[in-house]
Amino acid sequence: MTKTITPSPEIVDKKWYVIDAADQRLGRLACEVAKILRGKNKPIYTPHMDTGDFVIIINADKVVVTGRKSTQKLYRRHSGRPGGMKVETFDKLQKRIPERIIEKAVKGMLPKNALGRRLFTKLKVYAGPNHPHQAQQPEELTLNTIPNGDK
Repeated sequence: MTKTITPSPEIVDKKWYVIDAADQRLGRLACEVAKILRGKNKPIYTPHMDTGDFVIIINADKVVVTGRKSTQKLYRRHSGRPGGMKVETFDKLQKRIPERIIEKAVKGMLPKNALGRRLFTKLKVYAGPNHPHQAQQPEELTLNTIPNGDK
């Protein structure tokens, strides 16, 4: 019988990817990004280890949602004080902090433990087309998600 090999952290090759979020659907984009962060696209994937890559998302302000989600989807946060619930729609949050929309969507698809928190630190989201990670020589990654409007 052959034995299953558990990869050591030294042999895991960490790459950097740049993904353009312009005209991408939010959920489909977040799902693919979570897979890359987790390392599920690699043959050495191990559920209890960080085998994933770094992901840079640019143009976060141009991500789209379908249907009436732009006015009906709500983002809630609480200040911790009595009566401190703040509620915001997708449109308002996209105008104010567009990076937070993608961050919340991806974070919800990662494990809810210490590993998930460590994986989340490898996600970098920027509202515009520029990012400060040129020194890492990131690869351009094109996701094959359907643009908004095509069926």
